[in-house]
Amino acid sequence: MGKFNLKTDSAKKIINIDLEGTFTEEDGLKSIHAYQATINPITPADYQLDIDCRKLNVTSPDVVPLLEGCFMMFKKDGFERVKLTLENNPVLKMQLARMGRKAGLENLEIISL
Repeated sequence: MGKFNLKTDSAKKIINIDLEGTFTEEDGLKSIHAYQATINPITPADYQLDIDCRKLNVTSPDVVPLLEGCFMMFKKDGFERVKLTLENNPVLKMQLARMGRKAGLENLEIISL
């Protein structure tokens, strides 16, 4: 089961998202609704999106289209920068980088710790 937590830091103009576990399609849809409710009152172009993926598992093939849709949503929303932080997980890094390229998310930064 996938877990998510969203926090807005208005002073620093950062939206922090923590992701954990293995997301099902239902988990993904819940996180998208929470994301949309979080960004509604702000101007995303003024903010950075900081996503902590250190506890996230590799996405199963049936959920990949949903995650690709999230990357396209991040691009459409026009964040100043989108940063993903990962543990040293080459498979997850490749998967997320590929989705970012496919969505045309040019301001994506992936950091492996």
